[in-house]
Amino acid sequence: MYKVDLNCDLGESFGNYKIGADEEVIQYISSANIACAFHASDPIVMDNTVKLAKQYNVSVGAHPGLADLVGFGRRKMDISNKEAKAIVQYQIGALKAFSVANGIEMKHVKMHGALYNMAAKDLALALAICEGIYEVDPNLILLALCGSKMIDAGVSTGLRVASEVFADRAYKEDGSLVERTRNGAVITDEDVAIKRVIRMIKESKVETINGIDIKVKADSICVHGDGIKALQFVKKINQAFQKESIEIAALDKIL
Repeated sequence: MYKVDLNCDLGESFGNYKIGADEEVIQYISSANIACAFHASDPIVMDNTVKLAKQYNVSVGAHPGLADLVGFGRRKMDISNKEAKAIVQYQIGALKAFSVANGIEMKHVKMHGALYNMAAKDLALALAICEGIYEVDPNLILLALCGSKMIDAGVSTGLRVASEVFADRAYKEDGSLVERTRNGAVITDEDVAIKRVIRMIKESKVETINGIDIKVKADSICVHGDGIKALQFVKKINQAFQKESIEIAALDKIL
């Protein structure tokens, strides 16, 4: 029996702007990465999303991003390592407050968007972020891109680390994600995505955008909550996993 976490980025609505189908998607996942009001979300949305996670017994994690509401945190920003550490700690603290208020324990942290991709390639930035997480709560699990500098930094800092792979994103040969501006970067055919995911879990391999196999480690599968087919993805992944004897479980049940 294989065991894997299924995570989704949630709580990314803001004020009158609704993004994603959180209420439906959350019923099919094991971990929710909840936006912390920098790249998306607001205090009411954060609180409501934590309540949803508690209702469906889904593990809660902070999803810190760059301070870029207009760009949804997906535009690179020239920030210092000190600033990156501070904004991550700030956002973890915000979600931790809602977790405590709702009587649940926050389990993990996953960077968002440009910050996720920047730290995946910049060891000094990754170390600053991981130190920030560790100082807030050394028991938090770091969820980061498989094979990235963030994984190295998490191990070096003493955090428990979980390697993440993506159901709906294309890969480069170095294990990084293809830029969203490039054709084929986002996989919209859920059947194709599911076949890729099962192979990543069972064979520890994925085919890159150029048709070359690379090795991966799949502790957790990500489906983007703002994707147009997020609900179809998580439903079909659940069905496929049952057929393939793959159990979906939260990170603290896997590591």
